[in-house]
Amino acid sequence: MPTKTATERLEGLLDKPAKTEDGYLDLLGAASQAGPPTGVAQRLMRTTLLPRVYERYWRPALGRAFKGPFGPSMAGEIELATKLLDLKPGDTALDVACGTGRFTRAFGAAVGPDGLAIGLDGARTMLAEAVAEDGPASVAYLRADAVHLPLKGSTVDGVCCFAALHMFAEPETALDSFARVLKPGGRVVLLTSARRSWQPARVAESVGGILSGQRMFDRGEIAASLRARGFAGITERYAGVTQIVAGRLS
Repeated sequence: MPTKTATERLEGLLDKPAKTEDGYLDLLGAASQAGPPTGVAQRLMRTTLLPRVYERYWRPALGRAFKGPFGPSMAGEIELATKLLDLKPGDTALDVACGTGRFTRAFGAAVGPDGLAIGLDGARTMLAEAVAEDGPASVAYLRADAVHLPLKGSTVDGVCCFAALHMFAEPETALDSFARVLKPGGRVVLLTSARRSWQPARVAESVGGILSGQRMFDRGEIAASLRARGFAGITERYAGVTQIVAGRLS
């Protein structure tokens, strides 16, 4: 019996049928996006130009600006995310708001040919770039709502969401979705905003978040939200106005 492709295996994890588009599955159909943009940052993500420069220029430069000089590089983020997810051959990993798929491809290599790495994004332009990149055969892409995940419960071993949670209109609902789709013992790793406690910096960072349409979380806020959802072994790393938070679902 022929081995199923990554896309065929992804279809089996969805809670409703998806249409096959140009190299990815689509659950949003005619809708231009999963929802209205929350601000200028998300508007830029949905243009046709940004995806072309996102992975090589935009994301590394923007990340450095927010993480400061001592935060990890984008390659360092990928290495750290893969390590914190503790991915093993045969695992299923979900990369939420995957953009052009750089993290997804790394996860695909980590889980090997018997595993599955799912890159989920709402933007056609981002997914078109992701599909165009060479990647492991274990990678499949899905156009869907990143907040209300369309996967069956307890189906993935690891969820990654880097540089996106602060742009979601309903971040707490997204965290609920992450917990729902994880298997018991599954891991989550998040990179998002982290507002500092020093009042002058806090005010400036809050204003910047409002202007760009990004939510500025307090330090410790995401960790507390994960604990409330049954996560344990939580770790936190801070750099500039960012935090990387990871945990395991009990």
